Parts: sequence; C-alpha cells; structure tokens
Amino acid sequence: MTQATPRNTVQTLVGVGVALVGLGLAGGAITIPGEAGYGGVGANFLPWLVATVLFICGVLIVRESLTGGFRELEEPSGAASAWWPGLVWVSAGLLLNAALITTIGFILSCTLCYMLAVQGLRRASGQAASRPGVLATDLVSGLVISAPVFWMFTQFLAINLPGLTSTGWL
Repeated sequence: MTQATPRNTVQTLVGVGVALVGLGLAGGAITIPGEAGYGGVGANFLPWLVATVLFICGVLIVRESLTGGFRELEEPSGAASAWWPGLVWVSAGLLLNAALITTIGFILSCTLCYMLAVQGLRRASGQAASRPGVLATDLVSGLVISAPVFWMFTQFLAINLPGLTSTGWL
C-alpha cells in the first residue's frame, strides 16, 4: 500500500461516490416491475445493468486509488478553479428546459437548453460566444439534434413527448 496523497484521496472519494450512485440506482430498480416484455427482458433490465456497471466501476476506482492511484494520469489542464458563470449558463438551460417543455414543446425547449449550455461552455473556454453567427450555429445545431430525437420517440417508438402542435411532428 502506498502513502495517501490528496490526489489519491480525491480518487477514492470519486470511486465511493460512483459506487454509491450505483447502489442508489439499484434501490430504484427494485421498484420497477420485472415482467418480461418484448425480447424477453423486462423494464427493469437496463436500470439493473446500469446500476451494476456503475457499482463495479466505483469499486475498481477505489481499488486503483488505494493501490497507488492512477499512476499515468496527467496533470489537469485549465484553470485552478471553476468558472461559475459557465455553471449558471448550463444550469439555466436545464432549468428552462424543464420549465418550458410542456409549454413550447420538446424540440424548442431542448434547442434552448442546448444553446444556453453551449454558450456557457464557449464562454468558459474564452470563445466569442455572443456573435450572431455563433448564436445561429448553436440554434441550428440544437434543432438538428432535438428534432430527430423527438420524431424518433414520437413517430417510431410511439412514446409521447410534449409537442408544440397536436400533429406529432412539432
């Protein structure tokens, strides 16, 4: 066993956190009915799979950190502390998405979420994010991502997502 360093302690805490998230998901998976559906698996298959993999990953991270840590790990790049305005941009996108999804529909609310999150990330990396061309690119990118996801869920998988119209296409 090697001497504990602040870096190894952080790695151990991350591993414990990942394992605890896996256990939490397993606790939630217990409540999902397990009757086999199409293809022979039930609705609880994927939550159990994710919970198990997360728990195993957490245990492996803890084991690695306790046996010397990640030895080939490069020093972190970037600023020494977080850039909080970026967190505000990303959080605003998520919160507005949750607040507006039933009002303006899945496509527009997810596009807004994408735009705000990308703005936060662009600004955190020092890019000129407020230029009209950049905003237009983010808008189009958000639409290109969210529209096919909406159509796949509503038209092909018959899963109801909030839409702007009752046609199922917007």
